[in-house]
Amino acid sequence: MRPPADRRFSRAHVWALRGEQGDVRAGLTHVPGAFLGDVVSVELPPPRTEVSAGEPIGLVESSSTVFELFSPLSGTVVDVNAEAEAAPRKVTEDPYGEGWLLDIRPSDPVELDGLLGAEEYERFAGEG
Repeated sequence: MRPPADRRFSRAHVWALRGEQGDVRAGLTHVPGAFLGDVVSVELPPPRTEVSAGEPIGLVESSSTVFELFSPLSGTVVDVNAEAEAAPRKVTEDPYGEGWLLDIRPSDPVELDGLLGAEEYERFAGEG
C-alpha cells in the first residue's frame, strides 16, 4: 500500500489531512498495521482535549502488542471516530478511509507543513 499524496505524515506513523474548514483529520498509517495484526481496541482522547505535537494521544491494541499514538500537531480534538472505537479492525483494514481516528483544530496550521510528504514518508518507512 502506498501513502496517499494528499496527506502529510509524522515520523510516528500518523497521517494528517487538512479539511475544507481547516481542521485536520488524523489516523494511523498502513505501516504499523503490517505488524499489529488483529486490532482489538482503540483508545482516543475525548473532544475538547488539548493535544501537543509529538505527545501521546491514545493507544491501538492488537492481539499481540500495544501501539502508542502520538499527535501529529498541536491543537484541540474536535471529533473522534466512534466507528473506529466500535470496530477497531477498520484502523488497519482501511487506514486512510473509514479507519481515521480523530479531527484536530490546529493551534498553528503551519505545523502541518512541517510533516513529511508521501514520498518522504515512503523513504522514511523504508518503502521507497
